[in-house]
Amino acid sequence: MNILLTGGAGFIGRWVAKRLLEDGHAVWILDDLSNGRESNLDEFRHHPGFKQFVKGSILDEPLLEAMFEAGRFDVCYHLGASINVQDSIDDPRTTFNNDTVGTFYVLEQCRKHNVKIVFMSTCMVYDRCCDERGITEEHPTKPASPYAGAKIAAENMVLSYHYAYGLPAVVIRPFNTYGPFQKTGGEGGVVAIFIYNKLAGKTLNIYGDGTQTRDLLYVEDCARFAAWAGYSDAVNGHIVNAGLGRDVSINELAMMIAGDPARIRHVPHIHPQSEIPKLLCNPAKAERLLGWRPEVTLEEGLRRTEEWIRNNLF
Repeated sequence: MNILLTGGAGFIGRWVAKRLLEDGHAVWILDDLSNGRESNLDEFRHHPGFKQFVKGSILDEPLLEAMFEAGRFDVCYHLGASINVQDSIDDPRTTFNNDTVGTFYVLEQCRKHNVKIVFMSTCMVYDRCCDERGITEEHPTKPASPYAGAKIAAENMVLSYHYAYGLPAVVIRPFNTYGPFQKTGGEGGVVAIFIYNKLAGKTLNIYGDGTQTRDLLYVEDCARFAAWAGYSDAVNGHIVNAGLGRDVSINELAMMIAGDPARIRHVPHIHPQSEIPKLLCNPAKAERLLGWRPEVTLEEGLRRTEEWIRNNLF
């Protein structure tokens, strides 16, 4: 297929690109590099399926129109977004424009050219979970940050285009994704930050009391899930989760990585109002509709990530 991948130079995006190329597709990538790095794509430059990298914004409607006209895409994987929770609290306008308005512009092109859209949302849209069976797609949402609010708004627009226009569309909600190429500073990369600080001889800082839990999904499993969502008609019109189906507290994670409580410190939370105390995915729907299940254990994923950080950043 001919595929447009927005946000393809980002952490998850480059792994989705790798998967799509390995599966034999022709891939065009659009990224404004506000969060991604063009160097993330270096290994694909000479792949016959890698058609073009365009540095540009999803808010540039003439650019989007030109790419859709020229590319004759079958599927658009829409990953381009502002992803930092704290940034969304400090500057909600930028997040809303990128995540909601930008998605609308992409949708308009998909509607015009009848291109399936795979919209990457986030587990951060969910309310707290108390059920040990994990969060299903029917679990209540709670926009505890402008980031989550913008994503929920964009999800609703994506699904509205499915119902109003018959556009093939799916919303995917991967849980906390980690692995090689993730940035080692800033929001959303707790595994990468912890491993980097361990290797650098620094303290592992935990926000709050560390009892909050996360369901950590290895990035290659996430990329395979995203790719398959684009291949299958069974998920059209659906919201689908992906996660390991196992959660771990941040305290436990820090000990798994550092192995020494003296290396771990608790610090005041920077955005306690947006903290979700428990995130545990129930991925049964992904298995039922896509035949997808995670293949990489947390322990193996941490080992691979530490090896990559050690070899590439030290």
